[in-house]
Amino acid sequence: MSEVALEEISSLSAIYCELGEFQVLSHSESGITVMIQTSVQRVTESEIPLRLIFDLPVTYPSCLPNLSVSSEKLTRAQCKELRDKLLDQACKHLSEPMIHDLLLWTEQNINSVIGDSIQDENHLLSAVTDDGTWTTLLHLDHMRAKNKYVRTVEKWTADLQLTGRLMFLSKLILILLQGGRSSIREYFVLQKTCKVDVDSSGKKCKEKMISVLCEVKLPSEHKRFPTFEVKEYSSFSELEKEFEVAGLSDIFTAFVPSLV
Repeated sequence: MSEVALEEISSLSAIYCELGEFQVLSHSESGITVMIQTSVQRVTESEIPLRLIFDLPVTYPSCLPNLSVSSEKLTRAQCKELRDKLLDQACKHLSEPMIHDLLLWTEQNINSVIGDSIQDENHLLSAVTDDGTWTTLLHLDHMRAKNKYVRTVEKWTADLQLTGRLMFLSKLILILLQGGRSSIREYFVLQKTCKVDVDSSGKKCKEKMISVLCEVKLPSEHKRFPTFEVKEYSSFSELEKEFEVAGLSDIFTAFVPSLV
């Protein structure tokens, strides 16, 4: 095996370090086979346990890994669909370590790739929630891997057709989301279950220090933000003005001053 592949396997064993999460099934002159057991979040907040086996030929990553996917919560057809999508993604990473990227992609895209049951679930969720425009204000305690974190937030909001702001004022970090309630809830599931940041040792980690400050439905005549933007503010008054212009002064007064 190449040094790059061995380093990747070592990193995976450190990231997936809980009991049963990572296992080397075989190691021979022809390659290495590893198993990763993890879980991903569905939009209704139920978890899907996944068992992924990566058979890495000795020439990996110059060639694609052999891959199998299984789960007691998915049908055989859904497992095959997810496997096929992962192999499509693997082609984009040929000649570079890819396993962790494939796992992160799975966490972020599971709801859109495993077939009709997820679509039915989304339809059911939309049926039992109000489809008006909602505003949710989130508070992040910190953001170590800022560039990657910001790119991820921008992707999620674009995919879910959410507008709003990612706001930075010194150490204060706020995310203001506007859109359908089901889309906002799906965003929050992604934020809580995907590895979007790094811990103090530099290992990729899930967001554990996020809090929902408020969730309110906007009046039908209220104009929402037209886009999602990342903005940095030089003063408290500048941040306050952003909320004021958006007609959200009440939210600002009730929740923001106590955070500064």
